[in-house]
Amino acid sequence: MDKTRHYGMDWLRIGAFALLILYHIGMFFVPWGWHVKTPQPMDWVQIPMMATNSWRLPLLFLVSGYASAALFAKLGTPGAFLRSRAARLLIPLVVGMIVVIPVQPWIELVTQHGYAGSFFHFWTRDYFRFGTVDGIVLPTWQHLWFVVYLFVYTLLAVLLLLLIPDAARARIADAAARLLGGWGMLVMPLAAWMAILFAFPGSPETHALFDDGPNHLHYLVPFFIGWLLRVRPVLFMAVARCWPVAAVLAVAAYGYVAWAIWAAPGEGPPPVGVVTWFMAVRLVQGWAAIVALVGIADRWWNRDHPKRAMLAEAVFPFYIIHQTVIVLVGYGLLVAGVGPLASFHILLITTALGCWLFYAIGRSIGWLRPLIGLQPKTGRV
Repeated sequence: MDKTRHYGMDWLRIGAFALLILYHIGMFFVPWGWHVKTPQPMDWVQIPMMATNSWRLPLLFLVSGYASAALFAKLGTPGAFLRSRAARLLIPLVVGMIVVIPVQPWIELVTQHGYAGSFFHFWTRDYFRFGTVDGIVLPTWQHLWFVVYLFVYTLLAVLLLLLIPDAARARIADAAARLLGGWGMLVMPLAAWMAILFAFPGSPETHALFDDGPNHLHYLVPFFIGWLLRVRPVLFMAVARCWPVAAVLAVAAYGYVAWAIWAAPGEGPPPVGVVTWFMAVRLVQGWAAIVALVGIADRWWNRDHPKRAMLAEAVFPFYIIHQTVIVLVGYGLLVAGVGPLASFHILLITTALGCWLFYAIGRSIGWLRPLIGLQPKTGRV
């Protein structure tokens, strides 16, 4: 057994990406805008969706920060760390934008904008125009925005590693660990999120990199806390102290969020510059849920399993392909007029099957492995 590996964080990463896939299946049914929609969106689906809405993405950045710190510790130098992350993130990103993603904006244009061209026409004539079609920017990274942001945060981490000497980094990490010790793990990151909210009230989340500053700040908080959890594991003691209270707080905050949605279905967002109770309570729900989940992972999931390594490897390929499968199948269900209950089960089964086939085929063919985010095979085949 690897004494330095925190298996609970592996399981948390696996679970976070599984929830993301379920969330994107739910996007087919809610009234919110998305690439393909059921003909009759259902307001009530917003309530279970909001159970994870405030923390699913920050949690992904937290576990990614933890994994990044572990990789840096393994490789030893900023240069080796950057080369490894570039190969694992940028190659699948480029391949995804060229091959995996294009059908998503095509389906959105066909179903919501009256686009009449075939997919082949779209891919060869319109997709690579480096402009817009009916307001949709092309080419696009769609759900792979997370990969782009993670690589940018990797660049920031490498820059800090290069600029700050080892001794100074250790002092900074010690000071941060003291700040986050005890109840600071629950209070301080939430205070940072609140400060960002009040400094940039109502800022939209664009996923477009250059005009998404407030959300970069929002995601950098969990990314660097994840990094700190790896370099100062004593912080897990702080998590252990406060996670039960955090769990209660997260459930209570979600209760308010669910009530607010039920009481005012279809109500649009407030004007830009206005901070509402709803926004603030969502932040409480989000960070409290993350602390609770890390505590649960540390307490009960920090153990290995024969399937863990395979599932941990499969996470990234699943992430790359899942949304394209959902949008493609959702388009077929829309055209066929399939009802919502049957649509949900079909989407669930086909997405799981499609993701597994993508991973199973890709991992078995050596030259495909880097294209879907897997390490090259080592040793004899």
